Amino acid sequence: MAYFSYIATDANGTKVKGKDYADDYLDLTSKLREKNLFVTQYTEIEEKQQDAKYKFKTADLAFLCRQLASMLTAGISLVKSLHILYTQEENKKAKAVLLEIYEDVQKGRSFSEAIQSRPGVFPNLFVSMVAAGEASGNLDSIMNRVADHYAGENKTNNKIKSAMTYPMILGILLIGVFFGLFIFIMPMFRDLAGDDMPALSAAMFSISDFMIAYWWIIIIVAVVLVLVIRIVIKIPSVRFKWHQTLIKLPKIGVLMCTIYTSRFARTMSNLFASGLQMVDCIEKSVDTLNNQYIEETFHGQVVEDVKHGEALSVAIAKTGIFPGIFTSIIMVGEESGALDDILSKSADYYEDEADTAISKLVGLLEPCMIIFMGLMIGMILAGVFPILYSGMGNMGK
Repeated sequence: MAYFSYIATDANGTKVKGKDYADDYLDLTSKLREKNLFVTQYTEIEEKQQDAKYKFKTADLAFLCRQLASMLTAGISLVKSLHILYTQEENKKAKAVLLEIYEDVQKGRSFSEAIQSRPGVFPNLFVSMVAAGEASGNLDSIMNRVADHYAGENKTNNKIKSAMTYPMILGILLIGVFFGLFIFIMPMFRDLAGDDMPALSAAMFSISDFMIAYWWIIIIVAVVLVLVIRIVIKIPSVRFKWHQTLIKLPKIGVLMCTIYTSRFARTMSNLFASGLQMVDCIEKSVDTLNNQYIEETFHGQVVEDVKHGEALSVAIAKTGIFPGIFTSIIMVGEESGALDDILSKSADYYEDEADTAISKLVGLLEPCMIIFMGLMIGMILAGVFPILYSGMGNMGK
């Protein structure tokens, strides 16, 4: 399968430029002839390599794994399954990735090698699960597990986005009210203000004058501040300290740890049930949490303890990150020899707890923003009312 850039003409002689996949030139001309196009010029290009720089989203992975699992369970070969996935894919970049993987597997490479050779396209968890499935000969059941995992992760992400909708709207409204009051409302009281006005009123008029005259500076400062924060938070030491502070905060830290426990338990359960070694399971599970403090703590402490023969439950308990009941559950699973089953059941429990934690985290934002909006409006009223009273007194005279 090759990728062609072509120039063709239709029945009216109009030139049409485009790109398409075909086995060879004859296949390309045949495909275009079905569209009533006649090739006048063509070039085989390597642009598909650029298109392959595509990162699959969680929802895409869940759908892809589910489709692949269904076809493998039905007895369709891996090569044929990948070809079907490629031909049905509508996204251009995703289609290019699937085409390259299909071609690699068709040439004799394993599925895991094909996806591993494209770093950044698929998550490490997906690559590890595929490798485990190929090694055990249970790729179809492993794909079902991966599909369930990413479907659950996508569901959680959607819940977070849905829960954050109201606070985001409230935040935008808060900013709009702030600028509206100082830019449009405050100047209306300028004529009523005399020379002897209260300090609060004078300060508010100064803020209003500055915002009207230098609004563009405020926008530039806001944009620069956002960019600086995004750059600074990517510095490893700053990111480490921020993530550490995040899980140490009162109330918020407990809720965040609940969410991390849910993700760790589910990923650990899937990896361990797939036959991966304990150390690999720990490393890959903790990498899905997106918390640098937890990642470095586990890689530097828990992994080393487990390598030296210490029980997983004891090693995790030493970190003090996850709830004590979770480490107790792991201990029961280790002693009973049913760690994967215990982790799966605890993951179900903590996923429900994570949903509650997300709602509570969002619930903490709403009253804070409402209180801030009330204080802002109250401050403005406190600055305006003395001017109104003074103006009404002067009118009475």
